[in-house]
Order: sequence, then structure tokens, then C-alpha cells
Amino acid sequence: MPGRDPLADPQYSIPLALKGNTRMPALTTTSDGFLLHGKPFRILSGAMHYFRVHPDQWADRLRKARLMGLNTVETYVPWNVHQPDPEGELVLDGLLDLPRYLSLAKEEGLHVLLRPGPFICAEWDGGGLPGWLTSDPDIRLRSSDPRFTGAVDRYLDLLLPPLLPHMAEAGGPVIAVQVENEYGAYGDDSAYLKHLEQAFRNRGVEEFLFTCDQADPEHLAAGSLPGVLAAGTFGGRIDAALDQYRAHRPEDPLMCAEFWIGWFDHWGGPHHTRDAADAAADLDRLLSAGASVNIYMFHGGTNFGFSNGANHKHAYEPTVTSYDYDAPLTESGDPGPKYHAFREVIARHASVPDEPVPAPGPKLPSATVELTHRAALLPHADALAAPLRTEDPAMMDELGLSFGYALYRTTVPTSGQGLLHFAGGVGDRAQVFLDGAPVGVLERRHHDEALPVLVPRPGATLDVLVENMGGVNYGPRIGAPKGLLGPVSFSGTVLRAWDNHPLPLTDLTAVPFTPSDATTDAVPAFHRGTFEVAEPADAFLALPGWTKGQAWVNGFHLGRYWNRGPQHTLYVPAPVLRPGTNDLVLFELHATTGTTARLTDTPDLGPEIS
Repeated sequence: MPGRDPLADPQYSIPLALKGNTRMPALTTTSDGFLLHGKPFRILSGAMHYFRVHPDQWADRLRKARLMGLNTVETYVPWNVHQPDPEGELVLDGLLDLPRYLSLAKEEGLHVLLRPGPFICAEWDGGGLPGWLTSDPDIRLRSSDPRFTGAVDRYLDLLLPPLLPHMAEAGGPVIAVQVENEYGAYGDDSAYLKHLEQAFRNRGVEEFLFTCDQADPEHLAAGSLPGVLAAGTFGGRIDAALDQYRAHRPEDPLMCAEFWIGWFDHWGGPHHTRDAADAAADLDRLLSAGASVNIYMFHGGTNFGFSNGANHKHAYEPTVTSYDYDAPLTESGDPGPKYHAFREVIARHASVPDEPVPAPGPKLPSATVELTHRAALLPHADALAAPLRTEDPAMMDELGLSFGYALYRTTVPTSGQGLLHFAGGVGDRAQVFLDGAPVGVLERRHHDEALPVLVPRPGATLDVLVENMGGVNYGPRIGAPKGLLGPVSFSGTVLRAWDNHPLPLTDLTAVPFTPSDATTDAVPAFHRGTFEVAEPADAFLALPGWTKGQAWVNGFHLGRYWNRGPQHTLYVPAPVLRPGTNDLVLFELHATTGTTARLTDTPDLGPEIS
């Protein structure tokens, strides 16, 4: 009836967790949907993680979200990169300037679903849990263990104050905050979930709270909280999934917190895609059922640097650098087939801006980059990282290393044929050298622990370069150790007195580059070259003839490359380039057939599988 206060109607509910509070959240529920500031509101959201997108591109991507018809964006908050040091300050700059991202969302007229974890999964290193925490074997992760909840509380004490001005209650864009993430797939510690709920409330978060779990009765029962909306995660079988949620919470509005419209890739696997028409048909089924939705992903972005995660069920499988996800907006921010298909679907259920669909962004003309300078790693290890001497090799966490590489060096007292045995294996991939010559590779994924070698002389130098390929982000193996995972022996004799070099590669200024055209020696080395840019634009770095390593442009760490595929190009965001001379550095672990790289206007993410 005109003029009637909808909040006075008994069909509109107040979340139980807020009863007794003096303020109402901006977002509330009804028997069949949501209200925002007392008016009917359907959440049409898309996931876009600020930490996977260059900050200078946030505004562009947010505008494209609005133009597709979205009224909300969603983002996780990765604890591990915001608090890399348990005693340090919170990091909130550059890629991690979350307050700025929230401000830009508000300027674009978008609301925000905030998912601060503490666990986020997200195919992100360690699922967002910091290495300094997961390396402690005595802490029961994601539980009411006071050692874990105490660390979470200290983190929230730092994180929430700068975010409170961006909550809807304060006029900001954040209308809902998630408690944990798919917890029902991990545990059933309801006291832990309750602790998190109260931790948010006690620190001033008055906005709507929700959980999310997969459409499974056991997961839903273990992962939800009384009085907190239980949302879903699924990508297909829409009617069956919605029926599961109706059965679990008949009084809650339908909300798919992750509508999976693509998937992520692992090194050595295929590039996953999903037919745009199929995904759009499922989106239409969701919206026709009256559900709210968060499209996962709207814009995937990139696992820059060492940020990718890994899965480990039967075998260890690290995630590739690209997080394109076959999303509506491609890794480089261009509208793809799903963008157009989803916009048409959304227009059947809500108003879509009467503005043109954005055109693809400009791309850099193709160019060849000559890498004219080089520096081998092994001869310069001491200059790059002062060694720590230990009797047995130290694991990476003991070296204070959460990502990157560790170089282990000792001598072998005897010569001849024999077996190098690595007790406990390696985490995650090790290259072995004797007197500087490569003798083999061991990988966690193959459970490798032994390597037959010929030691050329007594006292030969043994070097083992171990690469952290990404922390497990899902399941019970989160926090699996990195580096050499036990003593090393040769023909039964344990090798002692190790020099451990931590190599995070966060600063390459000490690399002693010299002019070189060497291509044949298969040893780890840094390579450097320059190229000219008239006007910066997006590009893709192709590395034909190179094997495996890392790439930087003007000091910006693009991420990992590997000819194992499926990914064969790295995304180069326009903002990392500059007019004039630009710098490219590669850290190649093995060998290259030439000394050139190529900038191209077309990505190559590998052969597709639907």
C-alpha cells in the first residue's frame, strides 16, 4: 500500500545476529529477496579481486561492470599479503589499496560484497592464510584454537578501522560481509564461526553478514550460522542447487555467492573454457528463480608475482599465472563473448545502462626484445642473498621465506656413482647441480626423493635450487612446507654443513648483469634487455625458446612462465610501461634457444577444453 513502511511488515525479517543492536544494516532480507535501505533490491554482482588487477585499471574495470548491468562487485581480502609480518603494519598501498578500490566502486555507483576470510581459497597462495601462521604445526587452522583466533583478531584490529568508513552504515559501498569461506567443506567448528561473527560485530561492522557453501547438505549444515544468511556456490544444475538451499534455509532469500561461469588452469593441464550461451542460460535460470547472484568471475585478472595457489588432492598441482577464468571481461579487460551474452540476460530482469558496450582496449604493436645482458645465479649467490649456515638444510619458513626460491649449497665428501636421497622430498621443485653442472630435477607432484648421480670428485659442490610453486589453497594440505624437507644423503652418508640462500627476488638491483649472448649453458641465469614504446598499451609477453622462470617489466613482476603450458604468454598491463625505453628481465631456470622475447597483441592461454 502506498506510504506503508515495508519494514513494519512481518514478512520482512531482521537478521537474528542484529537483534538488540541500535542500528539496522543497509541490506536486510524478506521472505523472497533483499531490501536495500528499505527498498526491494536484487544483488547483481560480479567478482573482481583488486589484488589481481593493476590499480590504474580499477576504475576502467568497475565502469565495465556497471555497463554490463551489475549493481555490485565482490572481492576477497588476502590476509597473507596485507599482513606479511605478524608484528608489522598493515599493507594498504599499490595493488593492496583496498580503501581506494572501495572509493572507486562507490564513485561508479556500485555496491560491494566484502569477503575478508580469514580464509579465502581463491586459487591464491595459501588460500590467503599467511605463511608465518601456517608454518606453525601446533596451530589448528580455521578453528576455535585460541592461537588461530588470536592471530585473526589481531589482523582484524588492523584491517577493519580503515574499512569502516566504507561500510554502507557510514555512507560507503559495502553492503555485506562474508564470514569465513566455504567452511562446511573443511570443518564443523561452530564456535569458530561464532567467534568470527562476533569479531566483526565487536569491531564495528554493522552490515549484513553471510556465509557461503557448496550445494551439499553436510556442507551447508557445517558452514552456516543461525541468523546469518547462508548463500551458495555452484556453476550448474541450477534447479537442483536452489532446491538444496530452499531445503536448508526455506526462510532465506536465494543467493548464489559464486556462480562459476569458467574455471582456472594448472600447469601441465588444459585451458578451461565454458560456452557463453550455456553460462548465460544458467544465469537466466538463476534470475528467473528470483535469486540474487555473484558471477565468479566477472574479471579474473592475473596472479602477478608469486601469488598463485595450488591444489593438492592426489597430486600437487600449481595454478598458472593467468586468472583469466574465461570471464566476461578478459584478463586484459576486454569484453568477451560472455560479457555480451550476460548483458542480454540481465536486461531481461533489470535495467541495463543505455550506453554502448566498451570496445577492446588498445594493444601495443608486436615487437622483438633482445636480451643482451646476463648474470648466472650460482656464481653470484652470495651477492644476492647472504647464506645461513645450518647442519641440515633449512625449510623455507625457517629462512623467513614465504615465496620465491631457496638455494642450498654443500660439498659431497666422496666421488663416484651413487644415489642422492632427499628425505621427505622437496617442496615444490628442485634443480640439482654438481660443480655447477645440472644433474637432474625433482618434483613434489611426482613424489620424487632420489636422484642417481655421478659425483666427479671428492669435495664437489652440490647446489640445490628449490622453487616454491605456490601454497596449497584448499583442503587439509594448506601450509605444506617448502624447500628441502629433510636431510640429504649421498650413498647413505648424510651431507652436513649447508649454506641456505633465501631468494625472494623482490629486489633485482644487486644482479651483476654483463653483456652476453650465451644461450647454450643450461644453468639458472638472469637475462636483461630493453625495448622502446611510443605510447603505452596492453601487451602480452611471448617467450618461444625459453623454458621456465619469472619475468619483470620495469621492475613489475609479471609472474611465472613455463613451456609446460597451457599458458604461453604473460599479460603486460599498460600502466607498467612508459614512453621511451623499457626494461625486461627474465630469470630463466634452465635454457633458452635464443636471446629474444616477443611482445604481441594477442594472448595465448593454451588449447581450450570446455
